[in-house]
Amino acid sequence: MAYILYSLTFVTFLLCITLYYTRERWTYLVPIPDYIYHRLPSSFANDIESGLSSSDFDLTANVADGDSRAGLDQAAKREIQKIMRKRRISFDEARRMYTEQRFASHGIGADGRPKDPKFVSFS
Repeated sequence: MAYILYSLTFVTFLLCITLYYTRERWTYLVPIPDYIYHRLPSSFANDIESGLSSSDFDLTANVADGDSRAGLDQAAKREIQKIMRKRRISFDEARRMYTEQRFASHGIGADGRPKDPKFVSFS
């Protein structure tokens, strides 16, 4: 019995090593759905192409000026794209929802004022 267990373990180990070292030859055959991995754009031009721009949030001026920055925040882009896909809404609406969620997590109301009861404002 121990011989069979040892043999199966050894064969499985060899199979895993073989598959690991030959992964370039067979990984293209494995279907990977689009929703598992989506490369985020890394420049303002790519942000525009992926739909992360609108008339209210215009990035074309950044591209026209030759802005060399990396583009929008990676974590924010990922969350906004997730909201857009999940709820099937536009970029502006997803950006508004993301901003409100961030406000709520930091104790700020949807109107932009802090929810802190000790907050005093002189205006």
